[in-house]
Amino acid sequence: MPRYTMAPELTDDYISTVWETLSQHVRPALLLQNLPLSAQLGCELTIATETFQYTGSFKFRAAYNLLSSVPQQYIVAASSGNFGQAVAYACKLLGKTCIIVMPTTSAQVKIAAVQSYGGIVDLIDVREVSRAKRVEQLLAEHTGAFPAPAYDDYRVVAGNSTLGKEILSVADFDVIVVPVGGGGLSSGIVLARDHLHARTEIIGAEPLPGNDAARSLRAGQLLGNEHEPATVADGARTLSLGQLNWEILQHGLKDIIEVPDALTLDALRRYFTYVNLKVEPTGALALGALLTQPERFSGKRVCCIVSGGNVDPAVYAQALLEN
Repeated sequence: MPRYTMAPELTDDYISTVWETLSQHVRPALLLQNLPLSAQLGCELTIATETFQYTGSFKFRAAYNLLSSVPQQYIVAASSGNFGQAVAYACKLLGKTCIIVMPTTSAQVKIAAVQSYGGIVDLIDVREVSRAKRVEQLLAEHTGAFPAPAYDDYRVVAGNSTLGKEILSVADFDVIVVPVGGGGLSSGIVLARDHLHARTEIIGAEPLPGNDAARSLRAGQLLGNEHEPATVADGARTLSLGQLNWEILQHGLKDIIEVPDALTLDALRRYFTYVNLKVEPTGALALGALLTQPERFSGKRVCCIVSGGNVDPAVYAQALLEN
């Protein structure tokens, strides 16, 4: 395993321990082969979907692994929705209390879900105060609370690596395509690949309107967005990759494909039409990457990760009806 200066805790022994213990608390991803999409794209496509994971996204893996390791009973986190839901549910299981900072633009279904798990929602206008600043304010009000990072933490990355282990244990894929926002999931997949000494290429899929990770990879240094990007993929409206995530991804990713929002929505519709699968826009990014550059995947064994399926009914209905 590579040794990471940002997270020396990411040892082979720690990863093996997480893989052994976390499996008792998460649902395995559902892996589906799909002949219609394979024929359309000219590759052998397998879909690894986390839409049936607890709280409807991969984030529960990270949240439970993180929060079960800390002694604090009061948790503060920032999230556009999926991490907030996962934190709220993990806190419910672990007997902790949490407050989740969420943008006012968050999907209503995600806000309601956080509240249904017992989480306290703190809505902000990100044009007036950043998520990070609001978390700082809340930590000052709640002395001793634990600030739960959504992606820039070794326990988050290790938790997400369990998904990579499940995928790589099923088949010898040529390529895994994974959505990229803050980098927590994609760095977890890289970590799993390296831990297993697999040769699978890992390609990121990032919304074109928020392409900070792709720009960083091209520049060879961590770059950010000035404002939260206005993309339909709300789970990827991040300012930049985390520092640890960048350390892992700059050498672990083969490439990042920048997906226009129109092709993200095209992918969402294809999941509905050909897989009978409800996917949120961020979850459709990986298939959107195949639609963006189909020639790169021709004839290959490809696994597309669907990161989650939490989407407002009105947004989903509109996306399905648009062409």
